[in-house]
Amino acid sequence: MPVKTLPKSVSVLMPLALPAPYDYEVPDGLIAEPGAYVIVPLGAQQILGVVWGEGTGEVDPKRLKPILEVLDVPPMPGVLRRFVDWLAAYTLNPRGSVLRLAIRAPGALEPQRMRTAYRLVDKRPARMTPARQRVVDTAMDQFARTTRELAEEAGVSDGVVRGLVDAGALVPVDLPTEAPFPVPDIGAVSKSLSPEQLVAAETLRKRVDENRFAAILLDGVTGSGKTEVYFEAVAEALAQGRQVLILLPEIALTSQFLDRFEGRFHCRPAEWHSELSSRERTRVWRGVAEGRARVVVGARSALFLPFPELGLIVVDEEHEAAFKQEEGVTYHARDMAVVRASLGQFPIILSSATPSLESSVNAEQGRYERIVLPERHGVAELPSITAIDMRAEPPERGRWLAPLLVNEIANALAAGEQAMLFLNRRGYAPLTLCRTCGHRIECPQCSSWLVEHRFRRELVCHHCGYSAPVPKACPSCGAEDSLIACGPGVERIAEEVAERFPEARLAVLSSDNLRGPQSHEEMFRAIEAREVDIIVGTQIVAKGHHFPWLTVVGVVDADLGLENGDLRAAERTFQLLQQVAGRAGRAERPGRVFLQTYMPEHAVMRALVAGKRDAFLRREAEARERVGLPPFGRLVGIVVSSENAALAQKFAREMARHAPRAEDVSVLGPAPAPLALLRGRTRLRFLVKATRNVNIQAYMQAWLGEMKVPAAIRVSVDIDPYSFL
Repeated sequence: MPVKTLPKSVSVLMPLALPAPYDYEVPDGLIAEPGAYVIVPLGAQQILGVVWGEGTGEVDPKRLKPILEVLDVPPMPGVLRRFVDWLAAYTLNPRGSVLRLAIRAPGALEPQRMRTAYRLVDKRPARMTPARQRVVDTAMDQFARTTRELAEEAGVSDGVVRGLVDAGALVPVDLPTEAPFPVPDIGAVSKSLSPEQLVAAETLRKRVDENRFAAILLDGVTGSGKTEVYFEAVAEALAQGRQVLILLPEIALTSQFLDRFEGRFHCRPAEWHSELSSRERTRVWRGVAEGRARVVVGARSALFLPFPELGLIVVDEEHEAAFKQEEGVTYHARDMAVVRASLGQFPIILSSATPSLESSVNAEQGRYERIVLPERHGVAELPSITAIDMRAEPPERGRWLAPLLVNEIANALAAGEQAMLFLNRRGYAPLTLCRTCGHRIECPQCSSWLVEHRFRRELVCHHCGYSAPVPKACPSCGAEDSLIACGPGVERIAEEVAERFPEARLAVLSSDNLRGPQSHEEMFRAIEAREVDIIVGTQIVAKGHHFPWLTVVGVVDADLGLENGDLRAAERTFQLLQQVAGRAGRAERPGRVFLQTYMPEHAVMRALVAGKRDAFLRREAEARERVGLPPFGRLVGIVVSSENAALAQKFAREMARHAPRAEDVSVLGPAPAPLALLRGRTRLRFLVKATRNVNIQAYMQAWLGEMKVPAAIRVSVDIDPYSFL
């Protein structure tokens, strides 16, 4: 009796909250190689999936459902599949949920739309008019053009071109509708580099040329030319035929960066961020997968693009908290970029003027190589930094700017220079208070105050987006005209600036009035062109920008970031203020920075004024090491939430009873989260603290595996938390 051969099967992972792939049969005539994008049946639905490997053989072959279709796109690279597996295991997320991050442009998996163009052949019509001859002359280069393009270039009507088509002199060809990706000019001459920059650039080029994993911390003061230096590594990777990914923390940083990239490589890179249209996302995703997009500049999600030839990752402003994804699959893009480079065996450059403590410690312990650029490029010098003690030099009553800062702004304007005021608080005022009964207007869905946005005449929650008109009377006591705005936001500072300097041209920069890359670009170009005298902004203005005429920077509330009790509060405040200060004096004119503070004796303020960054980081590291906090220990944040407060509290107590006892692991909580109510859900927090030698993922799996989570409860796990709200 002949042996019956079993049908070939493969495992297919789908972008759903599934922990593992499912097995499917591969019908005769279909080729489903690992990484292939396929359509498979799942229940009554047809689902997109990715072939993850050979079938497990755990399912009876007779019960296997067949793959319905293999899509005509390049397969997902093996290194990206390994990255999905690694990140899922590390963050304790289902593999399917992580895969969803890598399929963010479903339109790219559909057949590419084509357009009809025409190319000249040897055949000519019997009657050749001068107009027809001009079309023929234009098409002699054999470049395919549409009817309209040919008509415009030859200076004739569309009908003349169509006549040549009918006569057989022009034949149709199909061309993609997508715009092609320009090829960077790696032979273009770079800016002249200083001796220190040349040494740094040569080191980076060597690491790229070695074609192996290396993590390099490019540690240079603001204005030291870090971008121009790592552009040399980009050029080397491109020369080797590799693709390059440059990660930026925010879209706001892209406009000036793109200009600098174009100045170096004579073209713009592909972009990847949330503001792209679906059509452009499709174009970039497919361009990356097919190797046509050689350089991508993107936000954190660009890590999941299907690069087949990735050979270098650059993480610019690597210290930025914006690289942390806080919702859904939580991950830190900087750390995961290091993993991605390690899996792909190529170098990664982490660039910053204020490196994170994690990266600094890694460099000190030899895991990362450190390249230092201690001086600003050219004649520019680092700005002087002065702390204004607001207890000794307070503003006038009802004002927010100290007299010294006001005088410095006036001096800058008189010299034809620009000034910038920084306050990391959107809106007009963070609190609206009734002076009759003391009622504070809060968000009905969150445990936070509503922020007044006077330009929009609204009270807004910056956590859930709830908004309401500013009431005429107190919602609590009914007293009319009793509501007062407490504290300043950038709108209130702009109001004071407009009163003090009525002749100055003022620009307010925050996420409330800058929407999308184009509005950012227009504003920053206006500042560069000296069409703005005074800039008032939030953290959008804090980093990455080069304004040659900006000489005075004032930080309105330098203590603001120290108030939240975060373990990284001091580090992040130092980084932010150092970056803000770095905007001043980036050209020939010296810069002056003024920090309005009620705590000039604080270690952060003293380090900024004295310019002792490294000493500050050493003290921070020593303090964290003493108590076993990151980067010297492990943390996991767990939030239990529900619309039913009693149910959330009951389940959190049950979780606490089931927490495994383990050496070198302590479980703190449950306790109300700092934001105890968010979007209508009551939230309780656990914090798991462990030493570096503990397999924290195994511990969490053992704990959560004991728990049966009710449908009304949500348990969110954040490995290596950055936010403690």
